[in-house]
Formats: sequence, structure tokens, C-alpha cells
Amino acid sequence: MRHWLAKHPRFVLHFIPTSSSWLNLVERWFEELSQKAVRRGAFRSVADLEHAIQEFMQVWNANPTPFLWTATVEAILEKLACCRRRLEQLRPEPTAPNRPSKTAAANV
Repeated sequence: MRHWLAKHPRFVLHFIPTSSSWLNLVERWFEELSQKAVRRGAFRSVADLEHAIQEFMQVWNANPTPFLWTATVEAILEKLACCRRRLEQLRPEPTAPNRPSKTAAANV
């Protein structure tokens, strides 16, 4: 990969976390598109599919509304704790992030 990138300097890789909030919003928008315009549709041609997508986008853009995050920090942390408990039932090693102990931090 590095060899290919060295030969093609106009390509630059950018790595982002898969949990980036903007990426989640983009995925959510495509899910809306899929649910409301594409899924269970009957398209006889690519042009028909393109028309359905364009129509969805016109309706969507006619009345734009911001995405509102409804989950609270507490709810997210509780869900994470529940997932950790379940994972520890399946795999007994610790699943919490590795943090230095207080004694190790005091020795620094």
C-alpha cells in the first residue's frame, strides 16, 4: 500500500474514527433515504431510481430540520456499562479501558 501511495502522491489517506459524529449523521441521512425512497420500491431502470432519489431530496430540502441528539450522557454511559457487563459474562477478562492505578500515577 505504501509503495502504491508513493507512486500516486495525489492520493492522501485520511483516517477518522468510525464513531465520528458527522459520519454518524451522514449514515443516518442515507438510512432515511433508503427507508423512505428506495427500500421496497420497484424501479424499472436506473433513471427511475435516480428520479425517486431526486424527488426525495427535493421534499427533504423543502422543509429542512436539524438533527436533534436525544440521548443523554447518563443513558449512553448506562448502555455502555450494560454492554461491558454482558461482555464480561462472555469473556471474563476486564473490558474497562486501561487506566494507570493511583499509585502508578503518584509515582510519575
